[in-house]
Amino acid sequence: MTAVVALGGNALTRPGQRGTAAEQLANLREAAAALKPIFDSEESVAITHGNGPQVGNELLRQERAADEVPPLPLWVAVAQTQAEIGALIRAELAPVAGREVACILTHVVVGEDDPAFGEPSKPIGPFYGADRARRLEQDRGWKLVFDAGRGYRRVVPSPVPQRIFGIEPVEWLLDHGAVVICAGGGGIPVMYTEAPATPGRQLVGVEAVIDKDLASALLARDLRADALLIVTDVDAVYTDWGTPEQRAIRRATPEALGGTEFAAGSMGPKVSAACSFVEETGGLAAIGSIEDTPALLRGETGTIVTLDAAGLEVGAAH
Repeated sequence: MTAVVALGGNALTRPGQRGTAAEQLANLREAAAALKPIFDSEESVAITHGNGPQVGNELLRQERAADEVPPLPLWVAVAQTQAEIGALIRAELAPVAGREVACILTHVVVGEDDPAFGEPSKPIGPFYGADRARRLEQDRGWKLVFDAGRGYRRVVPSPVPQRIFGIEPVEWLLDHGAVVICAGGGGIPVMYTEAPATPGRQLVGVEAVIDKDLASALLARDLRADALLIVTDVDAVYTDWGTPEQRAIRRATPEALGGTEFAAGSMGPKVSAACSFVEETGGLAAIGSIEDTPALLRGETGTIVTLDAAGLEVGAAH
């Protein structure tokens, strides 16, 4: 059995933390302990993760040091944080996994005709005042919007992932018993373009970010995984979240769950990823707390998305 486990941001940093290496390692130590039963059951396991705060910190470092060190393209910052977080995860997984743990720097192909490139909407990096924002738009060609009442912030495209580039090494490592950390932060966004100096097409980096849950669903599909586990800081997906009428969704078909509206910036992508994986593969997807990971894999807790659910099955209001 092959499972893809998508770690939510709380596996790395918690509210109120600065995100130091020591804090992230301590949080990952707890996450690794929660995942240990999956490793013990001899599942083939691939681990994915987010990188939003880490990319933001990297872009802030580049901005502060721009007079002395040339800033790097966004896709390179994604690559840097993918390697950084992969190293931290491996440091804590290796002692408990009982097998080799490998981190693969992963490129993910997006389409040049994706509508997201015409409507950048994903906020990244530091906040700026109005004058600085105008200069950045003129000098760098960025699009900036007023965000969260804190100032202006750069927005970039978030295209739909189309293909995990270089899936074969990931498959080989899984087949040989390793736990593989890959597609971190949604992967390094790349697209094919005509190469002027050489015949044929080549991959080039793209100024964009990819949703890590959608990339995790694509990875799970390409690996022909049996299960996709999206672990986060809530125990399930809820209807009427934040109200007295909120109810946990226990089981749902992709059609029923996909027809329910969720917040685009939080639960929405997780639901979309879970539904697309089940629709395309017939496998099991689960969304829930990392502490319940083994039970999630067995379909006993969280929100289970499966073709044989009876529509939308919800618990009592609480």
